Amino acid sequence: MASPGPSTDGGNRKANQGFAGPSNPASPTTNGTNSGAPSKSTTGLTPTNTVTTKEGLTVRARIEPTLPVDDVVRLLCINLKIKDPPGMFALRDDNDELVTNDNLRKKIIAKANLKLVNAPAIEAADIVERLAARDSRLGYTLTSLRKFIREEQFAKEFLSRDGLRELIYVINSSHGNTLAYALTAMQNLMELDHGWSNLDDAFILRVVQILSSEQSLINVCRPATAILKKLVEADPASAPGPHVGSSSKQPPPQPPGSVYQYGFEVVYHQMRKESRLLETVVNRLGSADTTMALYSMMLINSLMARASDARWVEFFDELQRLNVHKAVIGLMSSHTIEDLTSCILDYQANVMRMTHRRKTTLVDPDMEPGHAEALQYIWSNSKLKEEPDGHGGLFKWRKLGFDTEDIMQEFHEVGVWGLDCLRNFVARDPDYFSKVVQEQVSRPEERRCPIAKASNEVVELLSEHWSIFGPGYSTSTTFQPFFLNCFRVHALATQFFLRMWNESGASRGDFPRVVALARSQVKVALRKENARPWHEVEQDFLECEYQAVRDRQMQELEAEDDIMSKVPIRNLKAKLYKESFEFVRQQRIHCLLQGAWFMNALPVATNVPRETIRRPNRPWRFMRLDNGLRYLNFVDSAVKFAVRNGLEDLPDRIDISAISEIAVGTCAPYPNALRGEQGEVTLNPSQLQASPLSFALLSATGGTLAAQIAPDHSRWADWTDGLNMLRRDGGHVASQETEMFVQALTEIGLKVRLLNLSGDMADIPSGIVAGAPPANSDFFFSDL
Repeated sequence: MASPGPSTDGGNRKANQGFAGPSNPASPTTNGTNSGAPSKSTTGLTPTNTVTTKEGLTVRARIEPTLPVDDVVRLLCINLKIKDPPGMFALRDDNDELVTNDNLRKKIIAKANLKLVNAPAIEAADIVERLAARDSRLGYTLTSLRKFIREEQFAKEFLSRDGLRELIYVINSSHGNTLAYALTAMQNLMELDHGWSNLDDAFILRVVQILSSEQSLINVCRPATAILKKLVEADPASAPGPHVGSSSKQPPPQPPGSVYQYGFEVVYHQMRKESRLLETVVNRLGSADTTMALYSMMLINSLMARASDARWVEFFDELQRLNVHKAVIGLMSSHTIEDLTSCILDYQANVMRMTHRRKTTLVDPDMEPGHAEALQYIWSNSKLKEEPDGHGGLFKWRKLGFDTEDIMQEFHEVGVWGLDCLRNFVARDPDYFSKVVQEQVSRPEERRCPIAKASNEVVELLSEHWSIFGPGYSTSTTFQPFFLNCFRVHALATQFFLRMWNESGASRGDFPRVVALARSQVKVALRKENARPWHEVEQDFLECEYQAVRDRQMQELEAEDDIMSKVPIRNLKAKLYKESFEFVRQQRIHCLLQGAWFMNALPVATNVPRETIRRPNRPWRFMRLDNGLRYLNFVDSAVKFAVRNGLEDLPDRIDISAISEIAVGTCAPYPNALRGEQGEVTLNPSQLQASPLSFALLSATGGTLAAQIAPDHSRWADWTDGLNMLRRDGGHVASQETEMFVQALTEIGLKVRLLNLSGDMADIPSGIVAGAPPANSDFFFSDL
């Protein structure tokens, strides 16, 4: 076989090297003169790539795409007469991405410039040796490490040489930029699903301490926050396997070496040792560095979504104490990157789930000291005194407006959330509360407003308004600052209830009528939640006149049957809402299983520099979810073609677990991408207009895994919401189309269920009162 001949071009020796295929694996050509040249058909189909060696030698080679990378490297070493074994070398492109069997074809077709460099094993051995030396080159070593550590081949060699221990030592003993580089390398390593299963509590505590320090640099805090988030998400319930999606609350134990052995409990145990950690993370939500705010928001979301049964109350109370809601409301009006929009909507969905959890948690003052303390606070601020009721009991809670003295039963429908709302109503203005209570007690019993009962009814109205029906996904596609300020809204609505009671001269039997007035006002005051200023909400509750509210409510009654406001109907609606959401969820995921074509797009950021953008040779991408719901398989193409069923036509894939956010409306089409023109165009950031039908799949590090533009709004809604619904932490709904589908199905289902009742003119009670319990156990159930 002839060797490549030398030529002079820019000081580099060049040769044309042909790899025609397995039957003719190496057919060199010299300066355009063929010597055993490949056939015409092969030459026409195989592009020419430029390969540069470490010594600066440049060759042009036609590489057969079906060859393994090891064979390509071996042939290059033979033809370039390199004496070292081929196993010491590897190929990388201009971006230092390792060429593998999976991406070789893509590199060849794209005519990528390749470099013959040290193999991952050589690089790993060199980096581990330099880490252990801890000399002046440590910064440079860590820079190389954080770049290569994402690669499976490099990571395997790095870990086999005990490189992780050396990296952890650097993290424990360094500070400043060196610490930032080391943490970033660890963050990149943790993108793999193996190799970091032996991180101990001391390491987790070290990361917690780094985050707790307000003096830590921003470039240190960003990777530290991402590491802690990854550890929270690496719980056994998130491990891939047959148990995913099962009803069992106890996932099977993980095999040795699995990284899915950390989770909320492990991380939170170390967080409790640094009391200022959560406070510091919350403070960073207001950071001028939007990426730092984004990372902090993502960590809070992960903790909320995975809070354990044993700690979720403590954790949620701590978040409320730190007033995280206020910080997030501030982000709603001040954020500058679209990625934060997705995080804020995720936060709303998490708060919705936790609120529902509190609403369905029973108030039990005998077993829960916190419940007893809250009840005692409410009672002491009422400045009332207990009295005997003449039947051997006490007349206490009935003075506040409850129907009975059974406090567990009184809070049965609203749970701990109802107790929280009443306590906050008292704490907002204790003097006002005691004054109102004393005023009502001084009235005849028939004319008293049942304050505590009114508070619970307002909780039910707000729960209905914000669709707090279940632990599923939130269907809100916009910011809900009033929901995050629900205690304040509850206080305003309860004050409105009391005012309507007084202005209407209501008596005990008028309670449902005043509830209807409150329901009507809640809808009006909380309309257009993402756009209305807070002072207008206060004005609607505090300054509206009774007659105006009554007239509007009467008009609403003409258009809506009074039956819809009854408690059994509201409970039925809640059940149908959850069923409708699950139906739409399955439909969206089914669309992902079918697959669809999208246009490849360019992510747009506020800090995009002026640059030259090359239009892609393959502007179209077909994506399809696998049946296991674990990978998003895809293929890029110059033209659309008929994709067969299955995954044979889709060689590339994205791990669903690697998707941290689905950002919408953040990508722009490439210039003239549809016309397929070649060449380059210089753009300013202002010239890149994001498409409303675009979406980007973001990793935990903020990198973009995919950037696509949907062909129409329906396809965009199917995929953005479907991908969100696949996420274990319960992502938000992004499209109004999905929100409207859920609401429409709920309303249709409710009307169908009511046809039988309304057709027979059956009377639906406002509530069902349980009878008295049996006096003794001397009874049995008869066989019917």
